[in-house]
Amino acid sequence: MTNQQKRPLLIRGGHVIDPATNTDGKMDVLLRDGRIAEVAPPGKTVAKDAEVFDAKGLIVSPGLIDIHVHLRQPGQEYKETIATGTAAAAAGGFTSVCCMPNTVPVNDNPEINAWIQAPERGAIVNVFPIAAATVGSMGVLLTDFTALRNSGAVAFTDDGKPILHDDIMRASLQAAAKLGVPVIQHAEDTRLTGGCSMNLGPTSFRLGLRGMSIEAESGIVERDIHLARETGGHLHIAHLSTRKALDAVRRAKQDGVHVTCEVTPHHFTLIDEYVGDYDTNFKMNPPLRGTADRDAMLEGLLDGSIDAIATDHAPHALHEKQQEFDRAPMGITGLETAFAITLQVLHHHREVSVKRVIELMSSNPAKLVGLEDRGTLSPGAHADLTIFDPHEKWKFETQDSHSKSKNTPFDGWQFTGEVAATIVCGKIVCRRNRANR
Repeated sequence: MTNQQKRPLLIRGGHVIDPATNTDGKMDVLLRDGRIAEVAPPGKTVAKDAEVFDAKGLIVSPGLIDIHVHLRQPGQEYKETIATGTAAAAAGGFTSVCCMPNTVPVNDNPEINAWIQAPERGAIVNVFPIAAATVGSMGVLLTDFTALRNSGAVAFTDDGKPILHDDIMRASLQAAAKLGVPVIQHAEDTRLTGGCSMNLGPTSFRLGLRGMSIEAESGIVERDIHLARETGGHLHIAHLSTRKALDAVRRAKQDGVHVTCEVTPHHFTLIDEYVGDYDTNFKMNPPLRGTADRDAMLEGLLDGSIDAIATDHAPHALHEKQQEFDRAPMGITGLETAFAITLQVLHHHREVSVKRVIELMSSNPAKLVGLEDRGTLSPGAHADLTIFDPHEKWKFETQDSHSKSKNTPFDGWQFTGEVAATIVCGKIVCRRNRANR
């Protein structure tokens, strides 16, 4: 059966929230041929041949979009594959993910870009590659931005190997600006962080670990803002974690510089004290910061200074994390918990509207990387939807994770707010059995 021959899907009785169209109320949504066919008041849609999804008591939103994930394939399949990573994404309500180029080999040419997107990879959500800005992510020679863009890249970055040379970063911003896409920077001055494994502060002092200073992040952000102002390019700052860097972003936005930023759920939820006695599941980069910086991330989400929430899903094998703290790799998984954490921390604890949460995790991310006809339920848009119950209580168990790796600090956490179904291109790819909850 071809996609065009599949039965339409009628999502009936749900509360539709779509920031892009300012829709907020009870609606029925009809999906046909992989697109949004109609959004209408209850009972107004006639589709006798449609499969029906009963969404009574649930919220229906545009599909969540994560613009910062590590799928590890090609080259590190023992950590994650595109199939397992996208299964985790679907379980967490994400319909689209943008994968970073730190694969083996680095995604710095159209052939690797195409390989990642091939149907043989087994993705069950949309995968959009972010290509390397420099060959091998070595920070010396620019990749062919045009060829990579034409082969599906939605942005450019050297990810965990930040672009330190001014001339290379300037050239990257200029090249990306011509194509209308952002350069994403991991803001870390690695000349200041060699041998560091967590945030510089009382906890690192107690544990006897070398710590990363706030200035190692904010200095690169300030340098990059200067270059974005000079070139007119779009600078997007990945996983912001410090008040000083956020203040620089605020000033730049006020000055009209094209700068955007994202924050992860762990950086607006956890602090460096959670490391406890060398728990490597709390080791990530940028590191968990102190209370003041964590609170600054919440303030940025509340006042609109931060544009999006992204997971930085970074799977690592168990044997890699079971090392001394300063030797273990940085990063945690996050696709299955990000939405629940955001609902709990922002909506339930801070009374942020569900509409704003959806904006931060769907419509805004779509705009940031130019994913047209996604992040919205407007007729004709791609039929990517997330259906969820913001009041359902559940417990995250790492052993049940769809990810190939289990390196999460949220094992055993109780949440309020759960995904009921994830729909990609009009097809239900993940569904909770409500009768058994």
